[in-house]
Amino acid sequence: MTTILKIDGEAISVAELVQNLKLTGQFEGLIEQLVRDRVTVLAARKQGVRVTDEEIQERADQFRRVRGLHRASDTNKYLDALGVGLEEFETFLTEGLYQEKVMQGVCGDAAVRAFFKLNSPRFDSIEVSHIVLDSEGKAKEMISVLREDPDSFEEMAREHSVADTREHGGLIGKVLRGSLRGDVESKVFNAGAGDLLGPFASSDRTTFEIFRVNARHPATLDDDTATEVRRLLREDWLRARAQEHVIEAC
Repeated sequence: MTTILKIDGEAISVAELVQNLKLTGQFEGLIEQLVRDRVTVLAARKQGVRVTDEEIQERADQFRRVRGLHRASDTNKYLDALGVGLEEFETFLTEGLYQEKVMQGVCGDAAVRAFFKLNSPRFDSIEVSHIVLDSEGKAKEMISVLREDPDSFEEMAREHSVADTREHGGLIGKVLRGSLRGDVESKVFNAGAGDLLGPFASSDRTTFEIFRVNARHPATLDDDTATEVRRLLREDWLRARAQEHVIEAC
């Protein structure tokens, strides 16, 4: 049983650490990240990605600067304390560079622009407000009131909504596709500015929600959208790579 530290002479083992990570729900996330990192490195090697000695040295210098390791002896002491050898350290840096270089291709500007061009409707957004009521009867009555007097929406939300947004006149703000419940989203994103929709019952029918579409915003490739596109490209690529390998839990 490998000991990783002692407290007042009492050993804590690797097995105890793993058990703690599992019980606290952190183990799966760490394993997933390990899998992601490894399949990316394997893909880099398969693609013939090259990492130069100069790049490794630059990354090592950056590593030391961040940790205040100004001398070679400081770095050696730091690695010794971690139980990491120089060869292992170089492998760590090299694999990090492999991952970055692969992802530059997967999530580069050209890939982002191409993905957005093909999928721009999924990045459309709308600005919406809502009123949430605690009975279907109240919700139906509210819809009737709002259709007769649309300008009273904010006032009705402040007076009658049970949602926290009542303080802001029911304003939710800008939302992207995937931010609302499926059956609600399909109707709200097909509605025009000013349209009222609902009431939509919650799964347990304890609340009933009315939406108003305030504005529609066709997708543009701004910084926020580009960040989301990169995330999607990375996730799709990693899922595809993971299917190329036999991954077994031990």
